[in-house]
Amino acid sequence: MRAMIQKSFGGPEVLELVNSERPKPLAGEVLVKVRASAINPVDVAVRSGAFPLLGEPPFGVGWDISGVVEEVGPGAGFAVGDEVYGMPFFPRAATGYAEYVAAPSSQLARKPASLDHVHAAAVPLAALTAWQGLVGAADVKEGDRVLIQRAAGGVGHFAVQIAKARGAHVIAIASEARRDFVTGLGADEIIDYRTTDFTEAVKGVDVVLDSTAQGDLSLGVLRPGGVLITILEHGDEELAARVEAAGRRFAGILVEPDQRALEAIAELIDAGRIRPYVERTFPLEEVGKAHDLVGAGHVQGKIVLTV
Repeated sequence: MRAMIQKSFGGPEVLELVNSERPKPLAGEVLVKVRASAINPVDVAVRSGAFPLLGEPPFGVGWDISGVVEEVGPGAGFAVGDEVYGMPFFPRAATGYAEYVAAPSSQLARKPASLDHVHAAAVPLAALTAWQGLVGAADVKEGDRVLIQRAAGGVGHFAVQIAKARGAHVIAIASEARRDFVTGLGADEIIDYRTTDFTEAVKGVDVVLDSTAQGDLSLGVLRPGGVLITILEHGDEELAARVEAAGRRFAGILVEPDQRALEAIAELIDAGRIRPYVERTFPLEEVGKAHDLVGAGHVQGKIVLTV
């Protein structure tokens, strides 16, 4: 099979297309013929060495996949021909930029019936991050005021929709150029970060989803007892202590595979309450161009590789 690996840290040029042996599913695993694989900012950070999650190369990056079960190991939960999606093994390597991935069936779910593989691949890591923060950690409910940072991005555009699906009042931070997009996702208020200081414009919110490493700034807009969900500062013990000392709650999120959450997200997608947005697709061979685009930091929604 063809797969992208890297033998050193560096720019997109270190990603190398190789021929490798097709994996064999173990007990409880399935072999997925990958049709599409999405790119996330964490992929770029791992590739460059900025976030050495996988240790030293060689390894293959990429986690988000959507495809068709081609082979089933003993005791696995799917059948040959089932269409599945997920982000297996995170935070260990999954080598998702490949023609085949063997993964535990418990870390995958049936692909939303209303989506093609490209749009299904765009969902898992970003949507699970938003879900595990807003639903799992904060238990967002009807009437809550929720502030979403980077609302037009991968995690952000799912977070807006998940919060709205749970009845929240959503305040979205995004550029003016993204206003129509974010409003279309269901945001109730838009704050243009280029012209407005959100810490002055917003006070007393119940939940902040922070994907900008500005936890101390976000803390200032929370009501007493409110929840700060942080993605980039999930392991910051000093920030956690400051949040708790201020009478707020700290929730650091490092996403993990979650079949039940994927199933719940798929139900909302098929009900028309969540829709993934894919800005561009690239063939597997042009993964470097895709990484350049994601690394620039201004993607609306997601970038997806077709395999």
